[in-house]
Amino acid sequence: MSESPFSATYAAARGKFVEAARAAGAQIATYGHPERGPDGGDLATDVAWIGPADAPAVLVLVSGTHGVEGHCGSGAQIDWLRRGEAAHRGANTAVMLVHAINPYGFAWSRRVTHENVDLNRNFIDFSQPLPENPAYDALADAVKPATWTEESRAESRAVLLGYAREHGFPALVQAMSGGQYRHQDGIFYGGKTETWSRVMLTRIFGERLAQASDVGVIDYHTGLGPLGYAEQIVSAMPDTDEYRRAALWHGLAVASQSGGESVSAKLAGDWLDAAPGLLPHARVTGIALEYGTVDSTVVLEALRADNWLHAHGDPLSPDGQAIKAQVREAFYVDDDVWRGMVLGQSLIACRQAMAGLARSAAA
Repeated sequence: MSESPFSATYAAARGKFVEAARAAGAQIATYGHPERGPDGGDLATDVAWIGPADAPAVLVLVSGTHGVEGHCGSGAQIDWLRRGEAAHRGANTAVMLVHAINPYGFAWSRRVTHENVDLNRNFIDFSQPLPENPAYDALADAVKPATWTEESRAESRAVLLGYAREHGFPALVQAMSGGQYRHQDGIFYGGKTETWSRVMLTRIFGERLAQASDVGVIDYHTGLGPLGYAEQIVSAMPDTDEYRRAALWHGLAVASQSGGESVSAKLAGDWLDAAPGLLPHARVTGIALEYGTVDSTVVLEALRADNWLHAHGDPLSPDGQAIKAQVREAFYVDDDVWRGMVLGQSLIACRQAMAGLARSAAA
């Protein structure tokens, strides 16, 4: 039996990815990160390219946008490489695999970057007034209490549930996860400037995709929806050409995040939504594969615990390690059935995107 494509740590995942990419004949570029991992090891985003450098059609697979979710995305990328799927691409098609675009979050079992920023809330125009989120402002103290005791957790949880009873659970989800730009020590914080990961993703796209006329993107995520099911989320509105292409490629189950069809809240600063602006010369057709893990209240509690830990606690302490395990369990299900569902649905989405690119190139 071959070694699992999934890994328990960022370092192991990176090693497997580089090995699989080399075996597939990929060209590999490394973008070093300024921070270190919890083991003191190097952190980096690795990019594997397979196919002609000037290919007009490119499939892009991105893992680790939300660091700890990289356990899932990395496994899917490695599986795709090991299966020899690159052999099925067209003569004018290339594949670019971006492994761990947020390597700090992956290594430290955090959803955010080292700046405590949610990368999918960071792609906004910072020269303009920052988006307001008064609902989060009202809940900020409950989101991150000063202490993390059984009593403080119960009290703060009661405040959040009270908001949900008054306004509805979807309103709480939108308030919490839609993005906020005022509380830099809170959750779902979008930042005050561009993060390292945003700069690197923009640079990678600019360096590698300048020649492309058609780009398909799959960005791997976990933490929302039914266990093991991958919702295919499109950032664009349903009345746009991008959404219609995504539906043509991936089927009518695609869900518009902007149109309110998705399990995801409506986001400010989503990088998939920004991707067409990064590649104005290309037709961009992107989806986020959002795999369900555990109940959303469990996910939220893990995020709050991790947020408190990095603001007030010691991530390397025994209590800190217990919280880290709680975060990993919220975003990665250690179960063969779940992993099999991840790989099967990823493979289908990749083949659908490849077929869509081939049709676009032939048109």
